Amino acid sequence: MPIEPPTTAPPHTAGEPGTSAQGPAPTAPSPVQACTRWCCACTSTRACSSPRSCSSRHPEGTISAVRPSPQPDATTRVLLSGVKGIAADHTLAVFVAPYTGTVRGALEQYGSTGALPLRTWIDELHRDLHLGDTGRLYREFAASWLSVITGGGLVLWCGRRRARRKVRRTTGRRRSLTLHGTVGVWAAAGLFFLSATGLTWSTYAGANIGDLREALGQSTPSVTATVSSGHGGHDSMAGMDMKSMDMGSHSGARSDVGMDAVLKTARAEGLSDPVEIVPPTDSGSANVVRQIQRSWPERQDSIAVDPATGKVTDVLRFADYPLLAKLTRWGIDAHTGTLFGLVNQIALAGLALALVLLILWGYRMWWQRGRGSAFGRPIPRGAWRQVSVSVLVPRVAVVAVVGYHVPLLGIPLAGFLAVDIVLGWIGRRRTGHAHA
Repeated sequence: MPIEPPTTAPPHTAGEPGTSAQGPAPTAPSPVQACTRWCCACTSTRACSSPRSCSSRHPEGTISAVRPSPQPDATTRVLLSGVKGIAADHTLAVFVAPYTGTVRGALEQYGSTGALPLRTWIDELHRDLHLGDTGRLYREFAASWLSVITGGGLVLWCGRRRARRKVRRTTGRRRSLTLHGTVGVWAAAGLFFLSATGLTWSTYAGANIGDLREALGQSTPSVTATVSSGHGGHDSMAGMDMKSMDMGSHSGARSDVGMDAVLKTARAEGLSDPVEIVPPTDSGSANVVRQIQRSWPERQDSIAVDPATGKVTDVLRFADYPLLAKLTRWGIDAHTGTLFGLVNQIALAGLALALVLLILWGYRMWWQRGRGSAFGRPIPRGAWRQVSVSVLVPRVAVVAVVGYHVPLLGIPLAGFLAVDIVLGWIGRRRTGHAHA
């Protein structure tokens, strides 16, 4: 279905009795009304004849969430999961005009930020280079080593004499080195940040970070969405259509206050737009209403509402999150450029440009170290032997612990050391045979 712009204007009729020429300022109907109209609009020109008729006539997927229109001229998003042709971790977002129930279009959506196809493609390029698990491992490998390389660069830069840091009137490798170091120092804090926040949701290091946070009691909490099982008529709410949820309070077949009441309860609890409403998945589940604003100041409060009584069963405020849970949330949103909007995105673009320049200057210096005819020779072997045991042993222990918890740092490092040891042994044997 081709999509139209996901906006809609409130309708009005000029000249009606008791109204001005402009008409009264209408209020958007509930998301339930929009959803039920959408169900019928997609399947039939007749009104839905039963609470389950929309679901039965539109079997492409299950309604997994509804995002009510946050502005008067915006559409409501109805999210469908399990749609054929849509990835399992994606949903089909159907845009519905809240005043008329008209379907304005449908697009594939990914993630809690509601990324549509273009942003989804870019996000997946960043996440795994569109290479699946192989790409995810490469990304984690890069994030694991980024902070190590940045830290090593800072140590080298700070160890140089100040007189050698001037850029003016320098040429060749020295100029490349100075430019590389200057830009690297300015970008270092941002590169450390990208490495740390990128690892928090990586495959292996991310799991270890999650275990550590859980052990410290700093996991991200979630609202309790269970209710007592004594509600008559709550046989199976999973996959129900939105009209059945709205009509439940008027039907003997199901005891349900309806999503209108759920949203009203959320407003009374202070949950302002934008919000997402997740319907119950079974007879023991509650409706969950959560705020989804990822820009500053973040709105992440959530509540659970008993679908039979309309009473709040649990409340979770973002202010009550553990410190590390808050830092993780802020860090990820800053990493993805949503926390501070355009300023955030410009800063990330600057960091990306700086990183590209640092890589190019690095290879240029390597080439210039070989006098422009070949890549430079490596630093002589055996430098670690000059470090005292009292300094070397603690550092090796720290590296081992970090490498264990960040596997794509530890495993390549161990492999590199093994190869280096073998090459050193081969070199010594050749030297011994030459002297013999």
